[in-house]
Amino acid sequence: MTDSTCGSFAIGIDLGTTNCGLAYADLQTDTARPQQLSIRQVIAPGEVSTRSLLPSFLYFPGEAEFAPGSMGLPWYPNARDVAGVFARAQGATTPIRLVSSAKSWLSHTTADRRGEILPWGAPSEIPRVSPLQASARYLAHLRAAWDESHPDTPLDEQDVVLTVPASFDAVARELTMEAAALAGFAKPPRLLEEPQAALYDWLAQRGPQWRQDVGVGDTILVIDIGGGTTDFSLILVAEQDGELQLERVAVGDHILLGGDNMDLALAHTVGAKLAQQGESLDDWQMRALTHGCRQAKEVLLADNPPVSYPLAIPSRGSKLIQRTIRTELRAEELTTVLIDGFLPRVASDAFPLAPRRLGLTTTGLPFASDAAITRHLAAFLARATQATGHTSPAQPSAILFNGGVTRSPVVRDRICQILGEWADTGNGTAPSVLSGTDAELAVSRGAAYYAHARKHNGLRIRSGTAQAHYIGLERAELAVPGLAPRMDAVCVAPAGMEEGTEVELDETFGLVLGEPVAFRFFGSPTRTQDGVGALVDPDTLTELSPIETLLRGEAGQIVQVRLHARVTEVGVLELSAVELSETDSHNRDSHDRDTPMARRWKLSFNVRLE
Repeated sequence: MTDSTCGSFAIGIDLGTTNCGLAYADLQTDTARPQQLSIRQVIAPGEVSTRSLLPSFLYFPGEAEFAPGSMGLPWYPNARDVAGVFARAQGATTPIRLVSSAKSWLSHTTADRRGEILPWGAPSEIPRVSPLQASARYLAHLRAAWDESHPDTPLDEQDVVLTVPASFDAVARELTMEAAALAGFAKPPRLLEEPQAALYDWLAQRGPQWRQDVGVGDTILVIDIGGGTTDFSLILVAEQDGELQLERVAVGDHILLGGDNMDLALAHTVGAKLAQQGESLDDWQMRALTHGCRQAKEVLLADNPPVSYPLAIPSRGSKLIQRTIRTELRAEELTTVLIDGFLPRVASDAFPLAPRRLGLTTTGLPFASDAAITRHLAAFLARATQATGHTSPAQPSAILFNGGVTRSPVVRDRICQILGEWADTGNGTAPSVLSGTDAELAVSRGAAYYAHARKHNGLRIRSGTAQAHYIGLERAELAVPGLAPRMDAVCVAPAGMEEGTEVELDETFGLVLGEPVAFRFFGSPTRTQDGVGALVDPDTLTELSPIETLLRGEAGQIVQVRLHARVTEVGVLELSAVELSETDSHNRDSHDRDTPMARRWKLSFNVRLE
């Protein structure tokens, strides 16, 4: 199908936890050659320059910290905050004023994602923003940077694709779309999963040669280790009408495990070394050290790294002239922490450890309890067995690495070694590595390539929704004192629903109007065989954000409805309850329920209900 969107360019945007990027391809040519936009940003007070990426950091300077106008940009001359390179650098010394990991907070199911909670833990006198507002701030910066450099072809007139983690649930995806709207995007961008975008970039780099690199029956494992999340996807190489086709067949859980965790682990390593030297760090200093370790990690993982990276931690002593604590992070220390802590050698049947938790915990991001990425990978491949038709844990034929962490050859080599050992155990063949992409730029470039492919009938990865979605259904049973009513979960949208498709449940339900009600939603990336209307034990699913609301109508009225699920053309799942007409109650084939007279209630996966 050819995309009818008008515009001169296909634009791909990577809204990353650590960095954001924008790439573009000329829609007027048949061949996509995505290019990276150089993004103008503040790099020092009063100094503006361009970089290929916009670091996903937002800094709020103090009243007298910088001269008026020193944070200004052509489209934001009187800025009182700053995003990008300088925000990241300044936040390393004053982390209490720095917003980071907004994307992780945007997917945090129990956080108030519209509440002004960031910087997390900051005192009341420091300005705050919501995860939604911070995400919109980065998108607005990218939009303005594009419009400044392409005044004759503004972004609002182009075909825009915005990427999200494959494991993002319906709530996080809809919030991402809302962030784009807050950023001033006139048209909703199309959503694309990041691992797929990375593979599209590989296809763009290889051209027709990719058909010699993989063959029918091969499975490509995309390993995406970014700043805030680790994403796994399996893509099957199939054949249709004599042509090779690609189909995404499995997606991993949403794992808050990535570069942020590694930065903290490195900070604790350095902190322990300082403690042996008699230096004790408070919480504020540990935050500063963690941001310093982020910079050290990026330098030490780059090509031709130095032997060590210097770290400076400001003291918070009471003396007039405060002392700075100086130390360093050595390359071998970083390698030991990353390899032994995050990529241990484990068996192919390993599962993430789930230690007993305390009854009380501090609030914050729900990071993975087990930091071993390799155990999460083993569990993903075991769950993906059914989707790929294997009788033992799925053995990928090829690996595509993505995400800043995987730039390190040490990281890539360890993962390849472990996958090779698992293949030997299963009498298989070690997977090959698909090379030729840039781990930090691939997602935005791949998204631009995908937008171009839609316009020119190019190669597409078949996918659909990454998860099956369910709604809680209370059983009609006799009441028992002290026992809550039991609940089933009914499948309202099976995994793999394509864009522009709609399904309807055969069963009718009673919808309560005019009084407070609650809806509970669930999802599963592994239950790929559940069809529409399947009843499932909710304990086997992952609960999503619930809704507590009051639907318009006469108080206490119960109307008969059928549930409709639709995947919009931009990839967002919508769930609606549509009232049955009198004709429909007698004639199942009637379409009266879809007439303008039929009442419809949108049961969105967040607090926005109509």
